[in-house]
Amino acid sequence: MEFHIILRVFALFFCAILKGSSASLWAEVYWQSMLASTPLPKALQELLQPANAGSNVSFSYEKDETPQSGARVGYGVGYWPDKREFDKNVVYNETTVYFIYDDLIPNKKMTLIFTKSMENSNFLPRKLAQSIPFSSNKLPNILKHFSIQPTSKKAQIMKQTIEECEAPGIKGEEKKCATSLESLVDIVVLKYGKNVRTLMNEAEEENKKQEYTVLEGIKMMGENPIVCHKERYPFAIYYCHTIMGTKAYMVPLVGDDGSKAKAAVVCHTKTSAWNPQHVAFQVLKVKPGGPPVCHFLNSDTIVWIPN
Repeated sequence: MEFHIILRVFALFFCAILKGSSASLWAEVYWQSMLASTPLPKALQELLQPANAGSNVSFSYEKDETPQSGARVGYGVGYWPDKREFDKNVVYNETTVYFIYDDLIPNKKMTLIFTKSMENSNFLPRKLAQSIPFSSNKLPNILKHFSIQPTSKKAQIMKQTIEECEAPGIKGEEKKCATSLESLVDIVVLKYGKNVRTLMNEAEEENKKQEYTVLEGIKMMGENPIVCHKERYPFAIYYCHTIMGTKAYMVPLVGDDGSKAKAAVVCHTKTSAWNPQHVAFQVLKVKPGGPPVCHFLNSDTIVWIPN
C-alpha cells in the first residue's frame, strides 16, 4: 500500500515538472501524500491556481444576499455571543436554511436552492499565502497589498472574515482558518489522521429555487465532524470548526422538476452556548438549549469525517 502511494505521489511530482512546477500540482502532490485514499473534491480542485498569483487576485460580494436571488445563504459561522444583530434584510423564510431535527423525515417538503459557489477567490500556494499578513492589526497593510480602499464594502468583508477567524470559539468548539489547500489538509490530518471522507452537496440542478421532497435513505454519517466554510476574501480562506454535539447527515431529495440531490446537513444538539440573537433562533422561534437545530450547507462547504 505504501509503495502504491509513493508511485502516485511520484507521478504527480513528475507531472509538476513537465508543466513548469505548477503550484496547483504541487498542492495536489501534498494532498496525495497526506490523504492518498481520499479523492480531491472537484470544488477544491477548482480553487487551485498558479504560483504567480499575487496582489491582483480578487473576490466577489453580493449586493443582494437574499436566498431567492440565488446568492449564497449567509447562515454564518459565528455562534459566539457578540453584538451582531439579526440581518432583517435577508428573507430566510423564502427558502429552508434552518429547521428542527424533528423535520428531518421522509416526505417532508422544503424549498431549497443548491447554490453554486459565487466566490471567485482561489487558493494561493502555502508559501505565498503565508507571506501575506492575516490579522486585524495588519488590516491596513493587507488592504494596501490588494489595492482595496479602506472604506469599501470589500474592506468591510475582509475585516469581518479576519475577525471571525481570530474570535475565540464557543464552549465545545475547536476552530481554525486554513489559508491554503495544504493548511486545510493539515487541519484535517491533525484531527482525524489520514483516513477520512468528505461530504458535500450533490445536486443535478443548481441555482434554481424549487420545492424538494425528502426521500427515504437519510444517513447519519458521523458525529462532531470538521465543517469547513469558504469565506469571502481575496484568496481562498476556509473557516474550519468542530462543535461538540453535532451530527452530519446525507439527505436524499427530489425536486418538483424531477431532479435529484443529496444534501449535506448538520444538526446541532447543544445550542445553549450560542448567541441568543443567532439567526437560527430568529427563524425557528426557539431559544438556546432548545430542540436540535439543523441546517443545509452552501455547496462549497466541505464536511470531513473519519473513514
